[in-house]
Amino acid sequence: MRKRPLFLCLYLPTLGLLSSLAAAQQPAATATQNQAASENDGRAYSGMYTFLKDGEFLQLSVEDHDRVSGFISRYEDEDNESGSFIDQFFKTAKLDGSKLSFTTKTVHAVWFDFNGTVERGEGKNPGDEAYYVLKGTLTTNSTDAEGKISSQKREVEFKSFPRGISGQEHQ
Repeated sequence: MRKRPLFLCLYLPTLGLLSSLAAAQQPAATATQNQAASENDGRAYSGMYTFLKDGEFLQLSVEDHDRVSGFISRYEDEDNESGSFIDQFFKTAKLDGSKLSFTTKTVHAVWFDFNGTVERGEGKNPGDEAYYVLKGTLTTNSTDAEGKISSQKREVEFKSFPRGISGQEHQ
């Protein structure tokens, strides 16, 4: 049987206890400041939003330094009756303050461009539906068999799901 050094046996539990005590003594004002900082740097915008049809959604993830990633989960196409979903991940994305833009990767000759803003919706709290809303112009691009690109623009408004549904709690 291998013995553990005594200092590790004593040090590790003590370190955990000290971390817990420090977190418990953090004032509520600091937690509020952390929430405000989260909104100011865009992380609060992370979550699941409605998309074009019922059952479709847009997942937006904003990380430190406003790095943006995400995907659109949508029905394969209007002519397909299988009901299968396609996930189209962001190829490029940018968040500058509340201005958001992204372009998805091409799947089955279709890709999306979005240019708009992230705004506070009618929800009052992070758990409310429509706490945030993505408003702007969505361009649906497609390529036909001859390689000709066609585009359709429309003004859209995608509402955030309540935080419990998307599996992400407000931090």
